[in-house]
Amino acid sequence: MGLPALSGKAQTVLGPIHPDALGITLMHEHLVIDVGCYFEEPSEASERAYIHKPVTMDILGALPQRWYYNLDTVQLWDVDAAIHEASLFKYAGGHSIVDVTSLGIGRDPLALARISRATGLNIVMGGSYYVPASHPSDMDDKTEEAITAEIVRDITVGVGETGVRAGMIGEVGNFFPLSDNERKVLQASAQAQAETGAPISIHPGMNDWAPLEIVELLVNAGAEANRIVLDHLGPVVRDRKALKELAETGCFLEYDHFGAYEDTSIRYRNETDFAVSDVQVVDALEFLVADGHLGQILLSHDVNFKYQHTRFGGKGIAHILDSMVPRMRRRGFAEDQINAMLIDNPRRALTFR
Repeated sequence: MGLPALSGKAQTVLGPIHPDALGITLMHEHLVIDVGCYFEEPSEASERAYIHKPVTMDILGALPQRWYYNLDTVQLWDVDAAIHEASLFKYAGGHSIVDVTSLGIGRDPLALARISRATGLNIVMGGSYYVPASHPSDMDDKTEEAITAEIVRDITVGVGETGVRAGMIGEVGNFFPLSDNERKVLQASAQAQAETGAPISIHPGMNDWAPLEIVELLVNAGAEANRIVLDHLGPVVRDRKALKELAETGCFLEYDHFGAYEDTSIRYRNETDFAVSDVQVVDALEFLVADGHLGQILLSHDVNFKYQHTRFGGKGIAHILDSMVPRMRRRGFAEDQINAMLIDNPRRALTFR
């Protein structure tokens, strides 16, 4: 159904715009965020020394294995630092950023509006709930209808009293297998899409078939498959058969870890075989293009740790434009194919029905 006032537009933190104004768009970033929900205190005394250490050059090499118990690296609270990092993307030729920081991990509407004004970038804000580790204490008691109403209000009225409105539902966070609360949030998000016409961004659990299960659940709850963005496909879906079946649903296929996992020591929820290099991601893009799914591919970096910022030696959020686009050209990607991934597909993905 959708909302007549937003139909055919993209909604940024400064208001609706014509989708053609989005230009080169990163579909999955976190300009300000706190993912302390993943914190796990190590049992070893020497490892506990990392809990309160600030991110400095002397511990950077250790952080990929320890990010979930170093409190400093999971806290991107500095708006000035976010403005600096976002400006590098603008200087590289970028125009728009989707900040998919959702409820429970420090979503900050007014900060995003300040960053947008300071940089001149279009910023689209997310909504709905992140993974169960970040859910509020009363999540068991929340009804699907109440969650739907929260999401719809964020899109139509704004977050709290800020007046800043979401333009994306998500990233909706999930582990594998799905819990009852995760299913409830997914169903509420699908209903919110049906009411508003907004796109949905999904953080799936770590299993090749988890994204397809979620798409089917969302569609059964009233969402449109071609309005769903499946995130993190680089590390999540390694099986080409699973990837092909997911692509055939018509959903958007997001590869959003460029530059993030070149360090193969990184761990995620005790997964040690999580790292996927930029070369492996480009291999997956070539497979999808050859299979006829160019029009579904979206790109980003998913910067959400301090050590990923350029000021700490990370690749930041200009990496795709500065480094990957030239490499993709050398691999044989045509200019119109690159533009599809960075301009045309994001424009369609972010346009309200």
